[in-house]
Amino acid sequence: MTDPSVANRNRFADESVPTSTGQLDQLISQPDEHAITAVDSMPGDFVVLGAGGKMGLHLCQMLRRSLSQLGRRDQVFAVSRFSSDNATRRFSDHDIRTIAADLSDPAVYSRLPDSPNVFYLAGVKFGTASSPDLLDRMNVQAPRLAADHFRSSKIVALSTGCVYSFTSPESDGSTETCPTDPPGQYALSCLGREREFIDASNRHNTACTLVRLNYSVELRYGVLVDIAEKVFHGRPVNVDTGYANVIWQGDAISQIIRCLTLTQSPPAIINITGSQVLRVRDIAHRFAAIFDKPTMIEGSEAPTAWLSNNARSVELFGQPPTSVDTMIRRIAKWVSAGGETLGKPTHFENRDGAY
Repeated sequence: MTDPSVANRNRFADESVPTSTGQLDQLISQPDEHAITAVDSMPGDFVVLGAGGKMGLHLCQMLRRSLSQLGRRDQVFAVSRFSSDNATRRFSDHDIRTIAADLSDPAVYSRLPDSPNVFYLAGVKFGTASSPDLLDRMNVQAPRLAADHFRSSKIVALSTGCVYSFTSPESDGSTETCPTDPPGQYALSCLGREREFIDASNRHNTACTLVRLNYSVELRYGVLVDIAEKVFHGRPVNVDTGYANVIWQGDAISQIIRCLTLTQSPPAIINITGSQVLRVRDIAHRFAAIFDKPTMIEGSEAPTAWLSNNARSVELFGQPPTSVDTMIRRIAKWVSAGGETLGKPTHFENRDGAY
């Protein structure tokens, strides 16, 4: 009998996929010409606040690699709570300077470098359903402090597509002008974060872009990884929230960097996501076919989901270059090979907004 692991390797032999987290980090953080051009237009250092999260390392790396290709000596500063030496080493090994700081503490801001270019990634989501004080401190109060401190900088602040109301897949998703009336305290706290940056921008004339992102995907984390792991391990895939948008993390980061060129007061708002509305059931069947495993589906599709329309970002940046098909094949090979995951399910199927 053929060893299943050998069969999996043979089935994906034609797919060029990283075989280590280091290779994956390099793939995701490879800057394209557009990111390099954007960095070239922004003199000075770069500060990434909340760099310890799922996107922070790759954003810092792409900035650092862009600066290196441009022959610039400007610094990239990664600011986060950084709970261990290993956490900081992942940055320092790539010539990224780290600063340990709790951004909800007003006293830490005197230690942060003055930089003309700021990315705000900080926030909390999971485990907050019973912690409204934590949501307010990290998703509202901390942005208020950061926006006030960096009032003279250009700021790109990450938000989420979850600030919109649910919409039908036939609508092609919410545009930047659609109402924001989401369910759940988490999404409301994200609206609070946006309002803090809007307020600071209006008071100080701070140039800012608010990025509503959903959902960023890499090989260790994301909606597609959630589905792939369930199919591969024989667990049911819930389809109550039956539709989603996704974007490859490297493509999202390139666009986020380019958003620094869009900053204005009042803040610009832009959706960053993929163009396709994906049906969760179809994605599950696709992974099942690749893995040669049965699909277990539970629930039934609600008529609406959190969906965003990326027409504005496509107009500005073009289509994200990484296709959904490429993402699926990369993830399938990674999962079948036993590749490391972050162990942090997105819970995208959640419909009450409680995390």
